[in-house]
Amino acid sequence: MKLQAPSLLTVLIFLFLSFQTSTSLLTRGSSLSVEDSSHVLTSPDKTFSCGFYSVGDENAYWFSIWFTNSSDRTVVWMANRDRPVNGQGSKVSLRRNGAMVLTDVDGTVIWITNTTSTRADRAELLDSGNLVLKDLQGKILWQSFDFPTDTLLPNQNLTKNTKLISKLGSGNFGSGFYTFYFDNDNVLRLIYDGPDTSSVYWPNPDWDVFQNGRTKYNNSRIAVLDDMGSFLSSDIFQFSAIDMGFGIKRRLTMDYDGNLRLYSLNVNGSWMISYQALRQQCNVHGICGKNGICVYTPEPKCSCPPGYEVTEPGNWNKGCKPKFNRTCSNTQQVKFIELPHVDFYGYDLNFSKPASLDSCMKLCLDDCRCEAFSYRITGEGLCFTKSVLFNGLNTPNFPGTIYLKLPLNVEASEPTSLVGTDLVCPSSVTKVVIGTSSMYDTAIKRIRWVYLYGFAIAIGAIEVIFFVAGWWFLFRKHDVPSLLEDGYRVISSQFRRFTYIELKKATKNFKEEVGRGGSGAVYKGVLEDEREVAVKRLGDIYQGEEVFWAERGSKSSEFSRIRGTKGYMAPEWALNLPITAKVDVYSYGVVILEMVKGIRLSGWVVGDGDEEETELKRFVRVVKTKIQCEEDSWIEDVADPRMNGKFSKNQVATLVRIGISCVEGDRSKRPTMDSVVQSLLECEAESEVVRPDKR
Repeated sequence: MKLQAPSLLTVLIFLFLSFQTSTSLLTRGSSLSVEDSSHVLTSPDKTFSCGFYSVGDENAYWFSIWFTNSSDRTVVWMANRDRPVNGQGSKVSLRRNGAMVLTDVDGTVIWITNTTSTRADRAELLDSGNLVLKDLQGKILWQSFDFPTDTLLPNQNLTKNTKLISKLGSGNFGSGFYTFYFDNDNVLRLIYDGPDTSSVYWPNPDWDVFQNGRTKYNNSRIAVLDDMGSFLSSDIFQFSAIDMGFGIKRRLTMDYDGNLRLYSLNVNGSWMISYQALRQQCNVHGICGKNGICVYTPEPKCSCPPGYEVTEPGNWNKGCKPKFNRTCSNTQQVKFIELPHVDFYGYDLNFSKPASLDSCMKLCLDDCRCEAFSYRITGEGLCFTKSVLFNGLNTPNFPGTIYLKLPLNVEASEPTSLVGTDLVCPSSVTKVVIGTSSMYDTAIKRIRWVYLYGFAIAIGAIEVIFFVAGWWFLFRKHDVPSLLEDGYRVISSQFRRFTYIELKKATKNFKEEVGRGGSGAVYKGVLEDEREVAVKRLGDIYQGEEVFWAERGSKSSEFSRIRGTKGYMAPEWALNLPITAKVDVYSYGVVILEMVKGIRLSGWVVGDGDEEETELKRFVRVVKTKIQCEEDSWIEDVADPRMNGKFSKNQVATLVRIGISCVEGDRSKRPTMDSVVQSLLECEAESEVVRPDKR
């Protein structure tokens, strides 16, 4: 027994250490050391790992989250992407004050969470790849999903406060030049933000928001990738993976070559591209740097124009540099080199049309800042003089030509073709072929039975719904009139539908005829609440379109026979005027004013002259008088007293002014619905910018 005790103790210690190095939790007061590569957090399903990550033999480590089963341990998040730590002595700790802290070998704090004022109890890596800090009750106090780097995981929101920023290059995890983000127009965009300049290149910068199939009217600014592989954004942009379905591990990454790609993980650990934003890589701005030209041969490559050379071989981010010194001396003689089917997007000094080639050349010669000019003929000559040569692209489909201005003594001839140097693309891109069926057949087989069972269940559910609906209509049809009547009594002061039997009873079998129109007679009737009405009984309703439009005018005239009608109808209905969209504006104005006042304004009251007038008319008259007299308290007087003054005066004033303009008696003075919507949006935007301090 004495010999077995040490053996049992050894086993227990081994199990304890194994538990310690493979847990998904980091408790308060504990830490992860950079020197122990096996000491990592692992999600419960083993998909993700979290710990210190290094590249090659460099003594540089990043606190990161990566895919455990991918062949290259693909990183999806980094805490210190722009400041790696030393390979000895560095650690990440969950301190007892609730903060998670990354420190370097000398104790310098490199990264820290904003949870020092809370009591974080543990750090946990979830199956979603989200690293969270929780308190004792399990409430999330901080999460890595709120601070993405270059990757978005399924069910991770991209918002107006977050963005995806590419890394600098292969093995260089520092913040790069390309960003996927929501702009101030609430639209998702890709932008190149380099050391010299910045420009948006996706969606098509030559088109407006609506031409690109987007909308800018939803200011929620949120986008998400779901578990099925579908991406949906508040600007109505959406796409789906070519291998759409459950059970596939995916990531949406802003790659360092400027393209946004959706990747799917294969069973062998490699990645397949299942979507990418730009099919033509040369459409990415800044891909070949300043003065560089992107050309397809047939793969995208970078090239320098005549008179220029590569600034730093192997690093096209720095582009090309001139082999000459450009001066603004009048004595310097210049020449132009023709580059057909080449364009440098943006940075135009001047644009003129119609223009001849000679006049365009003269514009560039006379301007010292002009480095080249673009000339194209599309019905008429178009001239663009360039101050900077950026976003160069050579494609046979481009109808224009770049004329490069060079000093006369520079040895450069017009090239027959541009031959470039290969672009350095992400390693994951070079290992896959987009859309090949062989690369995701395995994934399709995994979900095929899921779809089959789902389809069968859906068919069965539809059959049950039809059976229940049929039973309800057959055996409970007699209950419908009474249910409808209960609802009608609640809204008796508004419009309702009458059955033929009710109308026949009200008119005493259509006894008293009071008029006749083109398609039938009008009869006097009395409803159950003793209101007198006019009922039109249609005769021949198959008289064609001309009679229909004629009856439209008759309907307006006969409506004036009804006195004291309550509701939200514009005066045009009673005055037999043509009916336009402005009647809807009137009705909308009544609704706005009723919302502000908190009461119905469509009733009748006795005015000062003992004459009946609508509550709406009196309300508008009183408000206009108070505004003209510049009374300070008019806003409080018109607002719903139930709000107890807890409202924005600017918003109430704006709503009242909009409502009054909408209910103008003269329809030509009413605004359009577009202008009403714009005013409401401006009011909402103002309320977001200016908010009172809460103390």
